[in-house]
Amino acid sequence: MSNRKMITAALPYANGPVHIGHLAGVYIPADVYARFQRRSGKDVAFICGSDEHGIPITIRAKKEGVTPQDIVDKYHEIIKKSFSDLGISFDEYSRTTSKNHHDTSQDFFKVLYEKGKFTEEVSEQYFDEQANEFLADRYIVGTCPNCGNENAYGDQCEKCGSTLSPSELINPKSMLSGNVPILKETKNWYLPLNEYEDFLNEWIIEGHKDDWKPNVYGQVKSWLNDGLKPRAMTRDLNWGVPVPLPNADGKVLYVWFDAPIGYISFTKEWAAKNGKDWKDYWQSENSDLVHFIGKDNIVFHCIIFPAMMKAHGDYIMPTNVPAFEFLNLENDKISTSRNWAVWAHEYVQDFPGQQDVLRYALLSSAPETKDNNFTWKDFQTKNNSELVNKFGNFINRVISFTNKNFEGKVPNGILDDESRNAINTAVNDVQNYLEKYEFRNALNAFMALVDYGNLYLQNAEPWKTIKDDINVAGQAMFVGAQIAAVTAQLCEPFMPFTADKLFGYFNIEKKNWSDIQNSEIHIEIGHKIEEAPLLFNKIEDDVIEAQIQKLEDTKQNNKKTNPNANPMKEEITFDDFTKIDLRTATIIEAEKVEKADKLLKLTVDTGVDVRTVVSGIAESFTPEEIIGKQVMILLNLAPRKIRGIESQGMLLLTTKPDGKLSFVTPDDSHVENGIEIG
Repeated sequence: MSNRKMITAALPYANGPVHIGHLAGVYIPADVYARFQRRSGKDVAFICGSDEHGIPITIRAKKEGVTPQDIVDKYHEIIKKSFSDLGISFDEYSRTTSKNHHDTSQDFFKVLYEKGKFTEEVSEQYFDEQANEFLADRYIVGTCPNCGNENAYGDQCEKCGSTLSPSELINPKSMLSGNVPILKETKNWYLPLNEYEDFLNEWIIEGHKDDWKPNVYGQVKSWLNDGLKPRAMTRDLNWGVPVPLPNADGKVLYVWFDAPIGYISFTKEWAAKNGKDWKDYWQSENSDLVHFIGKDNIVFHCIIFPAMMKAHGDYIMPTNVPAFEFLNLENDKISTSRNWAVWAHEYVQDFPGQQDVLRYALLSSAPETKDNNFTWKDFQTKNNSELVNKFGNFINRVISFTNKNFEGKVPNGILDDESRNAINTAVNDVQNYLEKYEFRNALNAFMALVDYGNLYLQNAEPWKTIKDDINVAGQAMFVGAQIAAVTAQLCEPFMPFTADKLFGYFNIEKKNWSDIQNSEIHIEIGHKIEEAPLLFNKIEDDVIEAQIQKLEDTKQNNKKTNPNANPMKEEITFDDFTKIDLRTATIIEAEKVEKADKLLKLTVDTGVDVRTVVSGIAESFTPEEIIGKQVMILLNLAPRKIRGIESQGMLLLTTKPDGKLSFVTPDDSHVENGIEIG
């Protein structure tokens, strides 16, 4: 194991904000690991950035009627701020639209090209004749041949997780026009992955069977068992890194060629700022490369990118790729398109100062080995029962009792063997679990020390013993202070904002991991402990209900067949409905209302009588075109004066997509006036 850690986190697509699924499955575990490695004295480069060349970018831009650059500029800043607000401690967070990244990606491509690592192949690709564009994989949808999902993409089925090629889809359609695409010849450059099968088998299947996560190892083994095929490293698109070859106009690097190179280009940026050599992290055997990703990115990080680096010849292979499964929300799959998500930036707004509550809740439910579920009720329980009642209660007991009875100074005492063992066990267990990428177990090991601290004070009962012997109570509070000081140190990778508070409360500094392990006393006798507010605050039911209601509103919006339709009005009873008198009627006269641009004065034959109706329809109809028009009228609406004219009813109209009004008319070409409707 190297002293240098090159840690990457999957590049988020800059086509929308990040949500809790991203945080739980990649970014918070990666941050915990990076913080722990720094505390362990390792030379850490923790690198990430926005992936700004993916097809989701162009899809979002087309939907919003803006340029792809507008989209990535907007969401790059939102994503970057969300990470910062939640304490994700990237050493560098950059973007793939930077000149440095374009140069690095193009240089990488040219090295492979000049070494003859690519094959040039003319193939038939799907082409949308109406849009006059070749269709990238994500612009093609069809039926998955494996599970029957009718909304599978040309590169992947998100329902069953299968990696696909467009030619495998059943009944493919273009997402640009909805038309059936045609096949058209085009030339692209392919990386023959089949030539790297022996290398990948030796490196992963033989070399990492025992130390890589089963989901990663199993998926890679399945790919290799099925046999690899050449994969195009260029695409016919107008958004991305241009292919750096003559006669390659209209072609860009495949997003999964340029995106992982972002890890390298971003490391270059960080190294230049900090006087370091980026090659020490990417081209030295004295460096451990670790990729944190979701399970849908396993093939790209364990097959394609390693094959690219092997073809280049100068790069080290990943030491580990701890891929996580997916996190569901309220027992339903998180979906950006359905807005079924808890967005990071909205959480920060809704729960100010409570970033660590989310970090704790997501880590305790991290989908390490199987898909897991987040619910707001469970989030509330984790905060109120575990953080408030356990962790916060223990810290508050130590601080308040010490300040009340010992002038805020750590009293005399010795660390008993049982408490020393509890501390040492927690420190070692947290370390061992984090080194094995078992974040839930590491968090549980930390909380086990919190539980021990609470139990110790509960058994010692210093609030009782102080009445008879202050020294006995002091001994208990000395031990309590040692445990509290260690919890402050151990919680930093998991809950950095809480750790900063505790370092202030206890007037201590953040220590290296080895110093925690080797310390007999963690806070000295006589050391001043500050008075402090509660570490965590209870989250009330109404706060949680508001979040649940927000999701319920989203669910109702998703049921709409017309996304522009207004919500249903308040329910009425059947008896209310029977009071409504709707009739067929004919407009027999129409004129504009003086000094009122929107109003027409109508004379209407209702079959019951002839009456006057004032209606705000002048911007959609001229008086001449509606005379003789048969309409529907609400007959028994109470009269009211409009511009001095008594209006006796209301006509039924709808709004067309262009904003103009349209009459609701009877089905027949003409019926008698006064016919009741409903």
